[in-house]
Amino acid sequence: MTTEQKHNRIDQKAFRRALGNFATGVTIITTRASDGTNIGVTASSFNSLSMDPPLVLWSCIKDTPSCVVFESATHFAVNILASDQMEMSNRFARQQADKFDGVEWDKGIGGVPIFPDCAGRFQCEAYDKLDGGDHWIFVGRVIAFDDFGRSPLCFHQGSYSMVFSHPETFPDSGKSTLKDAGEGRMSNHAFFLMLRAVRAYQERYRPKLTTLGLNLVESRILLVLNDFPVLDARELVVHMHTPINEADEALLSLNDRGLVMASGDGYALTELGKSKSEQIWALAAAHAKETFKSFSEAEVDTFTDVLRHLIDL
Repeated sequence: MTTEQKHNRIDQKAFRRALGNFATGVTIITTRASDGTNIGVTASSFNSLSMDPPLVLWSCIKDTPSCVVFESATHFAVNILASDQMEMSNRFARQQADKFDGVEWDKGIGGVPIFPDCAGRFQCEAYDKLDGGDHWIFVGRVIAFDDFGRSPLCFHQGSYSMVFSHPETFPDSGKSTLKDAGEGRMSNHAFFLMLRAVRAYQERYRPKLTTLGLNLVESRILLVLNDFPVLDARELVVHMHTPINEADEALLSLNDRGLVMASGDGYALTELGKSKSEQIWALAAAHAKETFKSFSEAEVDTFTDVLRHLIDL
């Protein structure tokens, strides 16, 4: 081995960790083999290439069985996964007999399977294949696409993540109102300060909830039903402090999506709803940690005690 070769050797594990700093979306690339078999692989290497003509690309390890199929395929599709499709990503990342078994899909151009409820998808005809070391780089010409506007699933440093708006992009209405109020009564009154604090907290929390496909009322219903297994709309609003018409509308929406089900005179969580409620708790915990990161543990404990005392008055 020459001195230059030694100098250029790269620790592959460290290299992979360094690459993990670049956050990506998650896609499932699909095609149809010549014998009619559906093929699908999870990939984060997708990227746009050209607007005119409309070209996209992705890469695949050369020595994988599925890569051989893509080499001869005339068409393929890129399904950009939404934030609630993590299980689909895991499924198509594993080697198994039939990845499509039990998965809902539609037949796209060239007979290629495409998935509903994604963030977006692109149907492509094969355009070029480029040598990329131990990978083939496949270039596709987009002939049809769908933009469903759903929050995407992301991957960063070896873990799944979701897109949140950066705090500095949020409207700082609470602070501007206080500044405009100067030394007036509202700027120093505990009640109005609490109202502004709640509003500011929710303004930063609401866009994060949208990554789960929920609004504030829907998320509260799932959390309440997680603690109180069966409640009707009137019982729910006692715990939610929400008008009953909003609760009724949210329950219908959650029922349509299979997150809650009728149980006697009330509603209960489905297994899907229970899973979603756990995601909400995790999201709420992360948001609280971010919000209170500049306060000491003792300050947060005192604040929590004050809130509990006010509730019990």
